[in-house]
Amino acid sequence: MLVHKGTTIIETNRLILRPYVMDDATDMFINWANDSEVTKHLSWQAHSNIDVTKYLMGMWVDKYSSNETYHWGVVCKENGNQVIGTIGAVRIKEDLEQAEIGYCISKKYWNKGIAPEALVAVIDYLFSCGFMRISGYHDVLNPASGKVMQKCGMQFEGVFRNAEKNNLGEFCSIAQYAILKSDPR
Repeated sequence: MLVHKGTTIIETNRLILRPYVMDDATDMFINWANDSEVTKHLSWQAHSNIDVTKYLMGMWVDKYSSNETYHWGVVCKENGNQVIGTIGAVRIKEDLEQAEIGYCISKKYWNKGIAPEALVAVIDYLFSCGFMRISGYHDVLNPASGKVMQKCGMQFEGVFRNAEKNNLGEFCSIAQYAILKSDPR
């Protein structure tokens, strides 16, 4: 049974995962949202200007009024309060006690273990809320994202051919991963 706790602060060795505030829009725009290399394999295109980011940030902040929202800004403790990425439950299936996870990190922080550290913390948190299954997927042309999920104990479940559209509106195949609360960790 799910007991929704919403987006609360989660702390790891190097990170603070916290709810967004409107002032985070500038960090988001500069650190990842305007970077076409970061968004290359995502379903949304790089933001063309900060107004796009501010609009999106406003929607995210408004959703915190619901304790069924799980969406964090990723902050490295060594950088003060600067947001360098995002992670959260992008789809929830309440009746099946499942959440689909999504994440995006500034390329300055790629290959430093930031994404796996944040993902493990969010998986643990979601399991503590009663979720039984956490899944995620990535465009097959972005295998680095799959490596993040594997490092966190998520198991490869298969490839779904032409199952999603990328940010160019083209069909792409996706690799699916998941972890169950009952899986050994």
